[in-house]
Amino acid sequence: MDADSRKIPSHEVTYARLRDMILFGHLAPGAPVTIQGLIADLGAGMTPVREAIRRLTAEGALLPQGNRRVAVPELSAEMLEQVAFARLAIEPKLAELAAPRLTPAQIDRLEAIDGAVNRAIDAGKLPDYLAANHAFHFALYEAAEAPVLLDLARSLWLRAGPSLRAVIDRYGREVAPDLHREALAAMRAGDAGALAEAIRRDIQQGLDHVRQALAEGH
Repeated sequence: MDADSRKIPSHEVTYARLRDMILFGHLAPGAPVTIQGLIADLGAGMTPVREAIRRLTAEGALLPQGNRRVAVPELSAEMLEQVAFARLAIEPKLAELAAPRLTPAQIDRLEAIDGAVNRAIDAGKLPDYLAANHAFHFALYEAAEAPVLLDLARSLWLRAGPSLRAVIDRYGREVAPDLHREALAAMRAGDAGALAEAIRRDIQQGLDHVRQALAEGH
């Protein structure tokens, strides 16, 4: 079988690209974009772009604006509290479940991803930081082998990711998580409770900054 015959279907590629544009803050919350503009940005046809928009709208990551436009929803204080409650319930549990399943090779990979997080922070490369931070969390969560919780976590990140980008734009690198080292130490020690707590504190730190920004009207 050649490489071309193993390619992911175009509609899945388009969905993944648009999801990442939302997740990593390339689309500013509240700023409408045209469907034609997305077609140009994604290099995809009308049908896969419309299908991606339909799926992401159903997931709460996009809002139709009329006149062939869509926008990333702005995160209200009330919505943030719902997202915060759910993330703090689900993600530490995923970390706890992952702990006994992690192999040394997986932990090495997580450490390498954290290195990419730190390099992006040092270089001031915000999109690279957001992508690497997401990769760290979900490489850990996937090891939990808990698909229902994993799907919920992905949905919550789609709702909160754009606002995280906006907050980092405002506050700079000080909001970057600094608790991955504690999480990695807990992984090496096989301490599920300590790993869950490090992830809980990591999430809480980010949510606190978003909450502060919303309170200040940003």
